Amino acid sequence: MKRIINRNPNARVQVLLSLLPFVAVAVIYVFASEARLAENANDKLLPSLDAMFKSLTRLTTVPNKRTGDILLWTDTAASLTRLSWGVSISALLGLFFGILTGAIPYTRSLLSSFIAVLSMIPPMAILPILFIMFDLGELSKVILIVIGIAPFIIRDLQQQVLEIPREQIIKAQTLGASTWQIIARVLLPQLYPRLIQSVRLSLGTAWLFLIAAEAIAATDGLGYRIFLVRRYLAMDVILPYVAWITLLAYLSDTVLLKLSQHISPWFHGTQRKDASA
Repeated sequence: MKRIINRNPNARVQVLLSLLPFVAVAVIYVFASEARLAENANDKLLPSLDAMFKSLTRLTTVPNKRTGDILLWTDTAASLTRLSWGVSISALLGLFFGILTGAIPYTRSLLSSFIAVLSMIPPMAILPILFIMFDLGELSKVILIVIGIAPFIIRDLQQQVLEIPREQIIKAQTLGASTWQIIARVLLPQLYPRLIQSVRLSLGTAWLFLIAAEAIAATDGLGYRIFLVRRYLAMDVILPYVAWITLLAYLSDTVLLKLSQHISPWFHGTQRKDASA
């Protein structure tokens, strides 16, 4: 008898199983919403799917009377711009300092403890400081994202460098490679997929800090809109916005995964072999 731990679903079953939790959540929500609306037709906590669809249609097609902007697309553009800057800067810092602290012992001794302490500082606790130092503009929001995820990426890449087999570095030195040649030709090619993996793991945290910053000090953005309409209990707007943020995060993760598979197919081939072993 084949044990269930060794059984793998085929492609069709995988799709059905992946859809099942989403269908279950949707069914539960519909029944809960209908039950609340049956008791109180004006209940705002769990709006009907029809009410949310109407709100979503208005947010995506009807220009704002005051600004002339279509709110969902304007908010999305503002949030994605801030997120892109924050994540990109964090990735560059993570790659640079991750290699330095992982490959060069003197740099590791100098910076590892400092970076570890930085990673323990709650970014939300210093948000007021950022607003005081950098005003309420875009820079403070981007810096919050960087402070929130860059130390994690640095520490993760540092560990990845230390886990690269020492034999590879010894062989490169035997062939006459300098320190910078070892970094460029031995370490960097192996770190690209791991950098993307670290960024993927940081996306949820980056969204968290972005939404928090927009909620406190912004005039546009997905987080700003959610906290603006919460005073009216406009769940027919909040829930579609939350679903849209989730979809954007998922699409970002998928794009990064496809990019990693394209750049470093060997890395994902190794992962599949490890998973099947």
